[in-house]
Amino acid sequence: MKGMTLMLGVLSIAFAGTAHAEFRAAAAGRDVTPEKMLPVSGGAGPSSPATKKQGQLITRALVLDNGKTRVAIVDEPFLGFPASLCDRVRELVKGIPPANVIIGSAHIHSAPDCYGFPFPMKDGSPGFDPEYITTVVTKTAEAINEAVSKLQPAGLRIASGKAAEKIAYNYYAPELYDRRCHVIQAVAKDGKPIATLVNYASHPEVIGPDQGILSPDFVGPLYDRIAEKGGGTGIFMNGAQGGMVTADCRGPDGKDIQTWEECVRIGNLLADEALRIVSAAPLQENPELFCAATTITFPVESPMMQELLKSAPMLQGKNQDTTKVQTQVNVVNIGTAQVLTIPGEALPNIGFYLKRKMHGANDNNFLFGLTNDAFGYMLTRVDWHSFDRYKYVTETSLGENTGEILITEGLKFVDSCPRPQAGK
Repeated sequence: MKGMTLMLGVLSIAFAGTAHAEFRAAAAGRDVTPEKMLPVSGGAGPSSPATKKQGQLITRALVLDNGKTRVAIVDEPFLGFPASLCDRVRELVKGIPPANVIIGSAHIHSAPDCYGFPFPMKDGSPGFDPEYITTVVTKTAEAINEAVSKLQPAGLRIASGKAAEKIAYNYYAPELYDRRCHVIQAVAKDGKPIATLVNYASHPEVIGPDQGILSPDFVGPLYDRIAEKGGGTGIFMNGAQGGMVTADCRGPDGKDIQTWEECVRIGNLLADEALRIVSAAPLQENPELFCAATTITFPVESPMMQELLKSAPMLQGKNQDTTKVQTQVNVVNIGTAQVLTIPGEALPNIGFYLKRKMHGANDNNFLFGLTNDAFGYMLTRVDWHSFDRYKYVTETSLGENTGEILITEGLKFVDSCPRPQAGK
């Protein structure tokens, strides 16, 4: 397929001496809250100093295995986690093909910079800490390897449904956002949930980068609530939240309530809604599992993005040519669900269209945004530089055709893969 290179050895893999006919799952995590107070990053600009910590930053991994195919889905608590860091993690992971290690960023705006943005702080110090980033890479791999070692027989509950209001809204156009919450819950043979994966589109930026608080934002309380309610390890995979789907922390006066208490309200509400949506789903006792990856090439037309590719080492990675980037995109079939990964922040209209054309049963079409890479906003050419409000999303998008390339090449890849099946 033009512009797409199928990665060998990804479709399925037999593990010599460890093959199991039954489906298995496990989850693990590592606390990556920095010991010293690091500045926090809220976007493509200078980091902001932090003087306080509220909540913990935790990297979490869910590993699924059916004896033929093994997949890790990883949730990183940062603004973005570029491909160069994903590759460093994959090198440390045992027992999973590198392209089957799928690493997404929750897109938290009050956590340390993992891009390596070239913008110094006001005092001249760097806005990121390479030693800390290395620690995150190591701990992420540890979490994945631990989950592999803990694999146990399991089934899945999979469901999609409309979540309650007052979780998210579109700052640019309040009603233009996807209210659907997609959930995968891995359930042990004793009936207890191992993990609950929540796929929902929203910027976790209640706290934001300007209050001097290092925090997981509403994602931290989401994890806590899932565990408290018996849902196991919480995994949050963001969706098509670009331009500008954000947390609905508006108060009665229309002003944002930027407090930890508001993070708790939103995190608890999203967790409760996810658990409600998945609670009535039938148990898929032996679900199918399929994973494939391809490479998609995007031209880089934005001067800002070209400059960042030159000067941000983690963002650049293997992309030595600043006029184009190549990035990994995955399709994963998990029982009746189908997942397509997106290497940036797709605008919601792109998300609606992709889901409508995917093949998951019962609307179980998952989009994992900011996954395997983190290249900024992805919008269609009809929106590119169309009006003032989209000035920022245009500047921080790779190019005018980014959205169309994602749609065309992504769906071509989807259609080339088997359709999801419930299993036997």
